[in-house]
Formats: sequence, C-alpha cells, structure tokens
Amino acid sequence: MTMMTSRRNLLKGMGHLGVAGVSSALFPSWMPKLVFSPVRQNNAPGQRDVLVAIFQRGGMDGLNAVVPFGEGGLYYDRRRTIAIPEPGVSELSAIDLDGHFGLHPALAPLKNIWDANHLAIIHGAGSPDPTRSHFDAMEYMERGTPGVRSTTAGWINRHLLSASWQNDSPFRAVGIGAMVQGSLRGPVSALAMRSIVDFHLQGREDQIAQIQSTLSSLYNVDAPSDMMSAAAGEVFETVDLLSQMANLEYTPANGAEYPESDFGMALRQVAQLIKSDVGLEVAAVDIGGWDTHENQGGAEGEFAYLLGNFGAALGAFYTDMGDAMSGVTVVTMSEFGRRVQENASSGTDHGHGNVMMVMGGGASSGVYGRWIGLEEDNLDEGDLAVTTDYRDVLTEILAKRLGNNALDQIFPGYALNPLNIFQAR
Repeated sequence: MTMMTSRRNLLKGMGHLGVAGVSSALFPSWMPKLVFSPVRQNNAPGQRDVLVAIFQRGGMDGLNAVVPFGEGGLYYDRRRTIAIPEPGVSELSAIDLDGHFGLHPALAPLKNIWDANHLAIIHGAGSPDPTRSHFDAMEYMERGTPGVRSTTAGWINRHLLSASWQNDSPFRAVGIGAMVQGSLRGPVSALAMRSIVDFHLQGREDQIAQIQSTLSSLYNVDAPSDMMSAAAGEVFETVDLLSQMANLEYTPANGAEYPESDFGMALRQVAQLIKSDVGLEVAAVDIGGWDTHENQGGAEGEFAYLLGNFGAALGAFYTDMGDAMSGVTVVTMSEFGRRVQENASSGTDHGHGNVMMVMGGGASSGVYGRWIGLEEDNLDEGDLAVTTDYRDVLTEILAKRLGNNALDQIFPGYALNPLNIFQAR
C-alpha cells in the first residue's frame, strides 16, 4: 500500500490550495470525515505516541461519570434522583477506585485498564473561561486559547506545524466526526495540502462507486494537467488506498468487540489505521449527545446508555491494540461539566469543572488534579470549580509522549504545570 512518489511534488505545488470545497460537497453526510494535515518527510515512526483525542460534545456530566461518593451528602443530597449509589450498595453501584471516587457502573470496561495502571483521571479539569455556551466553550478548548476569539488555528494543527520531525503520509492527522474538528483547523504551509475526503472504511460500495463516477466526470484524473485535476487524482489515490484497507476485512485482535455505534466504528477504524502503519500521528474523534438537561437518569437511563457506549468502545480499543497500546495515548475532554445540583427536570444544566481521562501505556492510574470538594464555598457559582487547566494535561502529553517541546507555539502564553501523569518516552 505504497503511495505514489509524485505526491510530494504535487503537494509542493498545491501550497495553500485545497480541495475541501470540492470533496465535502460531493460525499454523503453519513460518512466520517478524514482530514489530511500537512505533509512532510523523514518521519521516524515509533519514537512518539499516536495521539487519539476524543471530544465528548454537549457537556458531559463528570460528577456522575467519576462519582465523588466520598463527599457523602454534599453529592447525594444535591442529586436525589440521579446520584450513583456508593460502592457495595447494589449491582448498580459506583465501582470503587480509591475510596473516594468511583466509576459509573456503565464504565465497568475501564476498571481493568485502571487495574493495569494505564488509566488516569483528572477531576476538576476544564477551561478557565467561564462561558456556558457550547459553541464558545468548544471553540476555545479546541483552539487552545480560552477567551481569545482571534485565534484561528487549533492546538493539534499548531502541534503538527511546530513539530521538529517530518512525515510524508497523508494520514498524518485524521479527524472522524460530523465536521472537521476545530483542533485540526489552521493555517496551511506551502508544503501542505488540506483536503476533506469523506470516506468510510466499511462504506457502501454503491455509494462509493457513485462518488467516483461523479468525480471522474468533473476532473481528468488519469493525466492531470492542472492543479485541481491533480488534486482530484490525489483524492482518488487516497480513496484507492482506503479501499484496499477496507478489503482487508479487518478483524480486531485479542477478542475485542467494538459496539455497533458510530463511536465504536470510529475507534475501530483508528485501530486499523494505526496497525496499517500508514503514518498516523493524531486522530480526533467526536462523540455527542451529552447535553442531559432532562431525564438524565442515574445508574440506568440516558446518561448510562451514553457512558456504556463510550466505555465499551474505549475498552475494545485498548484490548484490540494489545501491546501496541504502549505507543498510544488517548485523551478525552468535554467543553464543560454539569451543575452539582440536579434540576427540576431530573437532569443537569451547564456547569464548569469536569473530568478528563487519559488512557495508554505511558499513563499511570490515579485521580489527578486538585480536588477541593463540594462544599458550597468551594463551588464556582454552584458548579464544580476548574482547579486543573485542561492545557496542563495536553502539554504534558505533548512534551512527554509526543516529543514536541514547542509548547509556547501550541499554547501561546501558557506555562506547563505538570501533573506527572506520564512516563517520558
């Protein structure tokens, strides 16, 4: 599955010209987006982790995902219908981690990862910006500059652009979701082609054939004579490679079983890309549905269903990767948490502090961050306070696992405050 050597010259000629405006209009919306980031040369595989950045869109309720049962009434009295029972009460109790925090029972697949010393939890994490707007909070987090609207590039894009190493693979960065993640967006160098190609590794053959026919009618891809025709040829080459991968009938290893969901399929595809050794460095994956204002449920119900899908997919990915997980770091985040007090609709409204998780061979299990409790004086206007800036987690990943110390370029104006979650590579 080697790529054509002419790609490099094509990409140099493309410069800032992309084919996003062409391809995104031609491909059906049900296909996940594959985002191809700047192309470089001489990558040294194996020297850095592959990063899988997961965004839980909608504002995930971290207080019910990782339950502070040790807070007693400060937690249970405020969540009378949705609280998760403390460990040992029933089969639907929280899964004890350290005597104070416990996993929601729907996250049971993560307990084995915790026991293997490969799951870190950061409680009270989030963005320091006080906004409770989904759009603003997500944009600030993905840009990596909370409260600053003028930033146009995402933090992952800046990481890739500032990295000292090079990589000639069009699969350097892959984004899977309903749209191109803000973390992947940014300025494109003269050596980079940014194209958004909608494709599904296990896609519908009839739809793919129709897509190819449409592109063929628009561009001469057999002997390209201009930039846009050459770009179309590049799209076809990439689609051909993905078709070869699809025809391999990928079987997850170690008996891993991914849930039959968009998120499960996304992580399955990420695992396939990693194992196919196509030069993947970063994958950004979305999972939505976390805006639980009404009928959230507790150990059972809507939120439990969401967590069940989330935990099962992460557990399957960890199992599938096996020993290769030593070179993979997974980080999860959400734009903000939920309020401590449940509302009159048995749900939770937009809050502030939340939970981040890090999974991988370089992480050490534990609950990190500065937990100050749920006493009224310690809350931020009724919300869990942000005591750990989410950039503290990301900068440590970048420095210790991805080998990029250009942190002042990735998170301008922010200084590293290490939590000592990771072993350095």
